[in-house]
Amino acid sequence: MTRQIFAAGALAALMLAGCGGGQPMATEPAHKVVDTSIGKVLATNRGMTLYTFAKDTTPGLSNCTDRCAANWPPLIALDDARPVGKWTVLHRADGMMQWAYDGKPLYGWHEDKQQGDTGGDGQLDGAWKAARP
Repeated sequence: MTRQIFAAGALAALMLAGCGGGQPMATEPAHKVVDTSIGKVLATNRGMTLYTFAKDTTPGLSNCTDRCAANWPPLIALDDARPVGKWTVLHRADGMMQWAYDGKPLYGWHEDKQQGDTGGDGQLDGAWKAARP
């Protein structure tokens, strides 16, 4: 369990580092839209695909915690992050803040290794979808 929590924290830190570009985020996260084999998707500024989870049905609440978050690291927001446009911030049960787009919390997929990978799309009987702009 300790290893899973550490792994989730390490992955979250990597996701945060990939989005911040070394500068604090004051508004929306550093991101881009990338062309992939499944079409245009939202990605971190390093091109790692972001995903939404069908079980996130309550606005402002992530249902992906613990082991789920180890496999699907949340797109962590810094303390000074503020909503802008379709980008919003939610408070996770673990005390962290997470970015959401169009009301849907955003996550990475631990098996995506290269820019534009979309291996998480369709996972868990279609519950995970690549986030679309």
